[in-house]
Amino acid sequence: MSPLPPLVAPGPDLTRAELERYARHLTLPGIGPLGQRRLKNARVLVVGAGGLGAPALQYLAAAGVGTLGIVDDDVVAVSNLQRQVVHRTADVGRPKADSAAEAVTALNPLVRVRTHPCRLTADNAVEIVGQYDLVVDGADNFATRYVVADATALTGVPCVWGSILRFEGQVSVFWAGHGPTYRDLYPEAPPDGEVPSCAEGGVFGMLPATLGSVMVTEAVKLITGTGEPLLGRVLLHDALAMTWRELRLAADPDAAPVTEVAEPEAVRALPGRGVEPSETLGAAELARLLERRGRGEAAFVLVDVREDWERELVAIPGAVPVPLQQLLERGPDALPPEARGADLVLHCKAGARSATALAALRPYYAGREERIRHLEGGVLAWVEQTDPGAPVY
Repeated sequence: MSPLPPLVAPGPDLTRAELERYARHLTLPGIGPLGQRRLKNARVLVVGAGGLGAPALQYLAAAGVGTLGIVDDDVVAVSNLQRQVVHRTADVGRPKADSAAEAVTALNPLVRVRTHPCRLTADNAVEIVGQYDLVVDGADNFATRYVVADATALTGVPCVWGSILRFEGQVSVFWAGHGPTYRDLYPEAPPDGEVPSCAEGGVFGMLPATLGSVMVTEAVKLITGTGEPLLGRVLLHDALAMTWRELRLAADPDAAPVTEVAEPEAVRALPGRGVEPSETLGAAELARLLERRGRGEAAFVLVDVREDWERELVAIPGAVPVPLQQLLERGPDALPPEARGADLVLHCKAGARSATALAALRPYYAGREERIRHLEGGVLAWVEQTDPGAPVY
């Protein structure tokens, strides 16, 4: 028995089609026909139709959750297909919410699917979350996670949360009034640049399936009142070592109550790693500088700190390759001769690595006339603003 009552009241009796489809559930103690009717009556919102959302949506639909909501404002890219298995090659360029909804309906036409093709924000989160019994949070950014945390706290809706990066993942259940929330685990967003995004850090393609299936397990347990939920516990998974660890988590008794949805302000990077506005330029400004350099009106060296395979996919014309690790190990000595004594513009994929490179090189440029800057948003911003036809990854 669960220490918590079932989250959802039973729905109507199961039809013959439902009895046949969910037969393997109906024989399970703790679920059975009554639990399946609770699943049928449940409304679950999945935040993000990406890595974690892809397996979560498929297993929630297969389990017979009656209404599935999908929040996502992104479109399917080729690089998503390595892990976001709810999408197919033919879906590239389509809104993820639409692609995922179509796949869910094909898997189980008995499930009602609602799409919210938008980003969850302070303005819309309470309205959207309030329409559901439970939230499965597979967001890939800190701003959305805090929005989900506040919206679920205000509406009293439990949240099954997951996070992945590289070869590791975390899963927990947050529920204000019943146990800790996301803000108890992470009271503040980490400093800019401290935690790489999946785009910068990468993610093991199979990892979302592992963590996503655990998230669905927790959702089904809460809906049906079966087993012991992860409330007050955080599971930590290391795929390389194939280990699971558990951390106990308690609600902070001194935490201020949530009275509104608050998106976290950007947190300044750690000392020595911050990038000042004067050290940053945008893609449009870089394009103008490259044009001026081509006419002999500007002199600077554009340095690409990415790896060789990344440059083979997409590159900014005129950039010279110097991988980040070489800059960290050798400093200015890693730069080509033409870059020594010249203004530098550093770039990477999304901006994190070039900011790290800038911080590493900054001491060598103190007191000198040469300027060192980096491209905000990296190649991703360059492609979006100046070369939309180029591939992204």
